[in-house]
Amino acid sequence: MTSYPEGFLWGGATADFQYEGGFNEGGRGLLSHDFETAGSAEKTRQISLKLKDGSRGTVDYRASLPDGAEACLYDDIYYPSHQGTDFYHHWQEDIKLMAEMGFKTYRFSICWSRIYPNGDEVKPNEEGLQFYDKVIDELLKYKIEPLITICHDELPYHLCKEYDGWSSRYVIDCYVKYAQTLFERYKGKVKYWLTFNEINAVGGYAQIGTHKQDHQTHYQAVHHMFVASSRAIKIGHELMPNAMFGTMFALSEIYPATCDPEDIFAAYCKRRESLFFADVMARGEYPNYTHEIFTRKNVQLHKEPGDDELIKLYPLDFVSFSYYRSTTANKNSDFDIMGGDVNPYCELTKWGWPVDPLGLRFCLNRLYDRYQKPLFVIENGLGALDEVEADGSIHDTYRIEYLAKHLQQIRDAITIDKVDCFGYTMWGNTDLVSLGTGEMKKRYGFVYVDMDDQGNGTLKRSKKDSFDWYKKVIATNGSDLDY
Repeated sequence: MTSYPEGFLWGGATADFQYEGGFNEGGRGLLSHDFETAGSAEKTRQISLKLKDGSRGTVDYRASLPDGAEACLYDDIYYPSHQGTDFYHHWQEDIKLMAEMGFKTYRFSICWSRIYPNGDEVKPNEEGLQFYDKVIDELLKYKIEPLITICHDELPYHLCKEYDGWSSRYVIDCYVKYAQTLFERYKGKVKYWLTFNEINAVGGYAQIGTHKQDHQTHYQAVHHMFVASSRAIKIGHELMPNAMFGTMFALSEIYPATCDPEDIFAAYCKRRESLFFADVMARGEYPNYTHEIFTRKNVQLHKEPGDDELIKLYPLDFVSFSYYRSTTANKNSDFDIMGGDVNPYCELTKWGWPVDPLGLRFCLNRLYDRYQKPLFVIENGLGALDEVEADGSIHDTYRIEYLAKHLQQIRDAITIDKVDCFGYTMWGNTDLVSLGTGEMKKRYGFVYVDMDDQGNGTLKRSKKDSFDWYKKVIATNGSDLDY
């Protein structure tokens, strides 16, 4: 068997605040990401602030806010999320291009503040729901399965300012009401749902809405997200018995830097610390090693009666994850879940990310061995500089090679290792704004969008060489990965 399983879900993936735009249209409220400035590989993105004394300020987008400071917008600052690459006005054109490639599924996120502008209104914003009605119906017209991320690293600004985001249990109720609104609206149309995105890697005001980013605040916020996810899954299964629910984890592989036993154990601990989140949500309980992590990080988690029982009763139906790179760890490594030391055996992208296709097969096997639940590679792709030739063509052979090598490893994991993986959505199928840097020049897509790092351009869509290559891959169900 040289092709993928019959019915494999081929497609692409995007996030609303990087792609959708239309931030002040259709009744959409302010979103936590709306305050993030652009950045670069050398300069981190910032949250623009109004300081306690009324003056202007900024802070690193993953850092704590100064006491008394609040996020604030300024007319002379460019905020990439406000426009994204304008799917809000190009949705028909973009979905038609997906259909031309032969997409079987499209993973996208609903913008929470487009449905509940403040997050806690009595009734949802009907205009926001109508926008997603059109998007979902257009996908179904082309027989493209919608795969919805309910919350992709964001929440309405009002919930950040007034309730300190996910540090408050109040936000659990707001999220559950929002999720139920989507379920009731789209039952019978949407089968696959993700409750959260990269829940093991979220941090910072823009992603979880907390003013402080210490370990205590972070793990308490994530516990509230665990509870919210299980409550949503409970309601989702009641309303849509045939639906499947997952959460997305950032799970790029971590190798020991050497065969020194201390390095091997250090890498094991780093990997386990990242898998902690999936252990809770897929297995349905906090793992035995929670005590070690919380003791080391001085975390004293507060749970309400019934939290553990709820998490146990409503775990994930499938596990989805992103894979972009691998890193290494040694006994002296000091990095967070998304960090790691450079692997000298891997080539680096222009943004310093190691390229390691075999690591994807490693991840697939590790996850299936651990959970025995269906897997979905929900993000994978190459951020690169794309040049438009004089005739308008874009020869992104480097992206084709990157994707082909990773897809070969998925195929081997399925056909040789017998891993149950049922889908692949390449990240940023249409060019969008980079999450980490806020740039446009760091491009991922099969479709080029004419826009620069400051949001200037015609927004014209153009096919890259990878467009036709991926079309061939889907048409042959992965049996032809030649490039």
